Amino acid sequence: MQLIRCQFEQHGPQILAIFNHAILHTLSLYEYQPRTLHDIKLWFDFKVKAGFPVLGLVDDTYQLLGFASYGSFRPQAAFVHTVEHSIYLHPDQQGKGLGNILLQAIIEEASRHPCHSMVAGIDSSNAASIALHQKFGFQYTGTIHQAAYKFERWLDLEFYQLMLPVPD
Repeated sequence: MQLIRCQFEQHGPQILAIFNHAILHTLSLYEYQPRTLHDIKLWFDFKVKAGFPVLGLVDDTYQLLGFASYGSFRPQAAFVHTVEHSIYLHPDQQGKGLGNILLQAIIEEASRHPCHSMVAGIDSSNAASIALHQKFGFQYTGTIHQAAYKFERWLDLEFYQLMLPVPD
């Protein structure tokens, strides 16, 4: 297993498959419609232009097992030092500790940049993700009740935050 920087040309279709599985089968993304490869290209282009990483874990055959990224928490200039991150795993790779590796890597990446605060928005029913973030020191900061509606029910969105060391 190897940690890499994902590239659209090599990893776009695999990221698309992981995103679409999450959209169609989980509460990790509050979306209804699967994304297209064009959507992923635009997503990558934005990440590259903004200088945001897309880190991935690949196996010995270079199949993507999961990925992590972060981006702006809010678009206003005053939020420039706060980022919101996400981690997605191939459905066959969940529960194998890969989230630990990706979360550690994305925290380290943000710590090397002028990021002071990292935020995670997690569905309140996602106990595994909540436990993972708490393990890494993320603190619960609040809940937006009935923030979204998916799979015929209202969903509560919880926020967790990690304060990062301020870079020199």
